[in-house]
Amino acid sequence: MSAPAQARKSLLLGAVLVALVLPASTAAGGGITVFAAASLTNVFPRIDRAPRYSFAGSDQLALQIQQGAPADVYAAASPKYPELLYHNGLVTKPVVFATNKLVVVVPRSNPGHVTSVYDLRRPGLRVVIGDKSVPIGSYTRQILDALGITADVTKNVVSQETDVKGIIAKVALGEADAGFAYVTDAKAAGSKLRAVSLPGWAQPPIRYEVAIVKASGNQKAGRAFVKRVLSARGRLLLRRSGFGLPRARAR
Repeated sequence: MSAPAQARKSLLLGAVLVALVLPASTAAGGGITVFAAASLTNVFPRIDRAPRYSFAGSDQLALQIQQGAPADVYAAASPKYPELLYHNGLVTKPVVFATNKLVVVVPRSNPGHVTSVYDLRRPGLRVVIGDKSVPIGSYTRQILDALGITADVTKNVVSQETDVKGIIAKVALGEADAGFAYVTDAKAAGSKLRAVSLPGWAQPPIRYEVAIVKASGNQKAGRAFVKRVLSARGRLLLRRSGFGLPRARAR
């Protein structure tokens, strides 16, 4: 490949990476800061454009809150971290607001010819998963264990990412033949990727929880944000983005 062609390819890959990973943090005025799991990047600003958002791995955000970061609301892709913060007296009682499912994502051209999760056992395939400390990594390990293919797939793992956006980017850029992600992120990636379904019986329960940070000086605004997420409009936007929904809370 000529130098100019290589340069154009590098610029293209860089643009794809930026498009998939950003925004990690967005702001549009408002008075509160919402710390939210990376898999909520596309839907939360649709529900409410006003807050300042910081999207990252649920574990990273929980640690920042423990260390006193100025967050008003915390939304995670697993009950683990909100419940831990709640028991430590740092957030109000968490509320489940959405569910999700796992899929295998592959590049649109599917160079690894992956049509089933069991294909990921094939020697030479490059697989990317989430780090075990983040919900997507924990869920991935649960489903691999349920399917009985952990050892074979782990041999092919070339990267462990700190959030689902990193997984999506690596696969879209062709740096991996397949990765494990949420169905919502596969949907958001559109034509860049294709999704391979996983057996329903092996799916781990994936629940998202939201809570207000007790140290927040914007309790009223935080409660208003949570109310928007739980509202009929919020639930509709979550469902349109591919999330599942818990039963609506009785009023």
